[in-house]
This record gives sequence, structure tokens and C-alpha cells, in this order.
Amino acid sequence: MTADVALYWVQQAMQLAVMLAGPLLLAALAVGIVVSLFQAVTSMQEMTLSYIPKIAIVGGVLLFLTPWMLQMMTDFATRVFTFIPSVSF
Repeated sequence: MTADVALYWVQQAMQLAVMLAGPLLLAALAVGIVVSLFQAVTSMQEMTLSYIPKIAIVGGVLLFLTPWMLQMMTDFATRVFTFIPSVSF
């Protein structure tokens, strides 16, 4: 296996990680912004107010996207295991 092939697989793994984590992080970011705006408008400065909505939204997004995430991970693992026999030492 050459360095180019190894870098390709590392790049693919990093790209998959970003694709899987992206929706969860974007949902948490959006909820955080909305809660922050709510706190600024109402002058309510409770520090723990943002945790419950974030946990609920990220959990909901995770439940909704779990089949897609599992399919993406399964496809990547299949491609990696299919490639293994073609590696020559």
C-alpha cells in the first residue's frame, strides 16, 4: 500500500466522520442560537436552560438519522473490507 492509498482512506474516513457528525452539530448549534436569543430578549440568564433543549433536539435528530448513519458506516466498512485483498506488501 502506498502513501497515496493510505491518505485516500484516511480522507474518506474523515469525510464520513464529518458527514455523520454534521447534522447533530448543526442541530445543537441552531438550538443554542435560538435559546441564546430567547435569553437575551427575556433577560433570563439561567445557565442550565440551554442543556435540555439541546439534548432533546440532538436525541431526536439522532433517532431520525440513525438508519442513514448506519447505512453510511456499513457502506464504508464494506468498501474497506473489499479493498483489503488488493493490498500487496
